[in-house]
Amino acid sequence: MSRQSRLIGVVSSSFKAWGPQKTGLNTRQLSNIAYQYHFAPRIQRHFASQATIERPASSQPPSPSASSTSFATATTPPSSSQSLPPGWEDETPSLTDFTQLPHKDFGKNQLIETNEDFKRSLRSILREFPPITYAFAYGSGVFPQSDTALRASQSPHPNAPEAILKWQKGGGKMIDFILATKYTQHFHSLNLGRHRDHYSFLGSLGSGVISHVNDKYGAGAYFNPHVIVNETLIKYAVVDFNILQRDLLDWDTLYLAGRLHKPVKILFEEPNIRVANQRNLLSAVRCALLMLPPAFTEKQLYSTIAGLSYQGDPRMEYGSEHPKKIENIVNHQIRNFRLLYHELILSLPNVMYADHKYVTNTDWMDDTKLDVRLTQDMDPERRGNIVRRLPKSFRQKLYFLYQGKFAIPGREFEEMLQASKDEDAKGILKKQIGGIFDRRIAGEKDLPEMVKQALIKTVKWPATVQTMKGVLSAGPIRAWKYLQEKREKGKQK
Repeated sequence: MSRQSRLIGVVSSSFKAWGPQKTGLNTRQLSNIAYQYHFAPRIQRHFASQATIERPASSQPPSPSASSTSFATATTPPSSSQSLPPGWEDETPSLTDFTQLPHKDFGKNQLIETNEDFKRSLRSILREFPPITYAFAYGSGVFPQSDTALRASQSPHPNAPEAILKWQKGGGKMIDFILATKYTQHFHSLNLGRHRDHYSFLGSLGSGVISHVNDKYGAGAYFNPHVIVNETLIKYAVVDFNILQRDLLDWDTLYLAGRLHKPVKILFEEPNIRVANQRNLLSAVRCALLMLPPAFTEKQLYSTIAGLSYQGDPRMEYGSEHPKKIENIVNHQIRNFRLLYHELILSLPNVMYADHKYVTNTDWMDDTKLDVRLTQDMDPERRGNIVRRLPKSFRQKLYFLYQGKFAIPGREFEEMLQASKDEDAKGILKKQIGGIFDRRIAGEKDLPEMVKQALIKTVKWPATVQTMKGVLSAGPIRAWKYLQEKREKGKQK
């Protein structure tokens, strides 16, 4: 049952005692009331006043700027219905179960829905593998990136379950998986026993060698492409749980975190990864805001987010991806992007919907032709806090770029880095408030370009090594076949 349906049930039961003659409400009206109970209060609070979570108290008034949008500054107390309680980012995730999440609905925006039969078919594929801690399916085989439907005779699957063929409208796409495990060597040891044919010549060297290649090179992923499981063509990557969590929190490579910037189908969950991914998604919004002008549309925002991890990716540079890949992802998945990011946008104090009359409509997320306008506050103090809250590894690359531009001496810069550490002397996360250096960066006109350069420095080398590693893990025949398919995509217009 959908969230809207549950809300309708709650509201309608409240009027049931009075009878339909007295209420005079039909299903559509009940739906509108349910929506107002759930989303409208958040939206109204968001527009009426902007919380000061990312802006420290200051005795100085904000500096005026011609490009700055006028934002209210009154503080609104947190609501119990909010899925992002204050301070949740300043705590290190170390959870044993989902009851310890910051909020009972925390991170549910990540749980993009598909039909149950398709989800069961995907999970049945994963049951053919050794135990895993976290897993998701992604890519065009799960969420379409075009309107083209292939005939069943063109399907790459030998005899896929009917649910997969129906979901893919003919079953024309390989399905991609990311499998996270806490012990990659143990996983590969068991998986070699079950699926030796999935591995290249590296399989004959044993799980120790495979695990070493898995964890130590590139972005920490080991891909087995073009394999058949349950009569379905799939590609899967094995990743170490800690490498995944660290990439989500710090953006070491953006190789894994970037995949989760787009809608994916999560199949097996873990509470610490849910928290880490919520921070990853919020970081993606913040990073995109630093690259966008004062006014923009939601499709511009989502295209910027979807493109973060493609900056410097050799697959994009050498024509191994569809030239309109990012545009296709956003245009065909706009509803899922809204489900993923809408509440995160509402939680930020420096960005707001300009077309708020649209987002208060019950069914606005289903309107694929709608492109809502947003505005952001360009005040350097607020944007300085955005800079400070960027993921640690990525933020340091941005700092180094500006160290060179400002010609800051090495010792002075090292002291600045120490002062900007996320953890205190006891290893406890500190509240991340922008300092003088962050505010100076935020006021620079070349910030969008510098953010882009930091993204390239983050992505390019790990992605390049990962691509070369793929030849070893897949073997020359499967690697060549996969590369040819990618190049065919790159030739499309």
